[in-house]
Formats: sequence, C-alpha cells, structure tokens
Amino acid sequence: MNVNYQNELDKIINKIVDEQKTPSLLLHSCCAPCSSYVLEYLCNYFYITVFYYNPNIYPYEEYIKRVKEQREFIFNFNTNNKINFVEGSYDSEKFYFLSKGLEREKEGGLRCFKCYKLRLSETAKLAKEKNYDYFTTTLTISPYKNAQKLNHIGRDLADKYELKYLYSDFKKKNGYKRSIELSKEYNLYRQNYCGCIFSKGELP
Repeated sequence: MNVNYQNELDKIINKIVDEQKTPSLLLHSCCAPCSSYVLEYLCNYFYITVFYYNPNIYPYEEYIKRVKEQREFIFNFNTNNKINFVEGSYDSEKFYFLSKGLEREKEGGLRCFKCYKLRLSETAKLAKEKNYDYFTTTLTISPYKNAQKLNHIGRDLADKYELKYLYSDFKKKNGYKRSIELSKEYNLYRQNYCGCIFSKGELP
C-alpha cells in the first residue's frame, strides 16, 4: 500500500514547530528548478545546505550549466542567509558502472532506482559525516519520479547510517506547479531531459 509522504512530512514539520527548534537539513538537489519550491517551503523550518551531487548528468557541459544555475538561484533566493551550498564530485564512472546491462531500461525503471540510491547514498554519507539533523532530496517534486521508491531508499539509508530522513512528496500541495512559477520568476533554465545519456536518447 502506498504511503502519503506529504502527510508524513507534515507530521515532522508540526513536531519541529511545536518544539520551537530549527534543525539542520542536507538537501540533495537535482537542479535549480526542482529546488526552487522545496527551498521556499522548507527554509521556514530548517537551516538548509543544498548538496548538488548528480554524476548522472550528461554531457559534462550540461552538468556545468546546471550546477551554475543552482548556485545562482541560491544566491538570488537566499535573502535570509539560511541556505548554504556544497557541490559533490562529478564521478560519472559510478553512474555508468551501475547502469551496465540496464542501458535500454525504460525511464522510471530499475536503472533510475539505482541512480536514486547512488545520489541519496552520497547524501546520507555526508549528512552523517557533518552531523546534519535530517537529509532528503528534491527528486520527489517531479511527477516523473517514483516518490514511494525514493522514500523507501531514504528510510533504508537512514537506518543504515542512524540518521533522520525527511519524508516527502513535494509535488503535492501544487509543489510542482509552484516550481514552474518560480522558474519563470527567476528565469531559470529548465532542461528538457532528466539528465543522463539514456534520458537524452543517446544510447552509447
């Protein structure tokens, strides 16, 4: 049975508000447009560090373009100085290693699940190392991403590293719609493919 992860997020936020605390959050971001609404929403409750770790992006020039857009959006949006930024390594060989044999998988299938885990695993490791209170990802804002699978992966990693995972389904409450509005407001580059060579339709 599918879980309503927006309800789970509401429970966590309500508890934070009741406790009158502002915990730290390591937020994996896939791109500036997807992070826009998530940051607008969560910066009211957390001290946020955006972690840009996306070794799946192809080609490298596209990666550079997207990470630049992420930095600039945070700079322009971050009026209260509660949002920091960390860029992960562009170790694309890890992505291609996990993709072996799955090159012709449809989008949203096993290859994508492995990619989710790669990026969330790196986020969890950094959250553990730097003692963040929570970690999560912007990926659930996309109507093309499997929020159930993402939250299952996050939960398992939280158990493994003894961390708190911030459950989410950011597309709820018109989150995806709001991200489009913010993208227009900040004139953000919205890419026309997820990021990897396979989603771009260029099989090696």
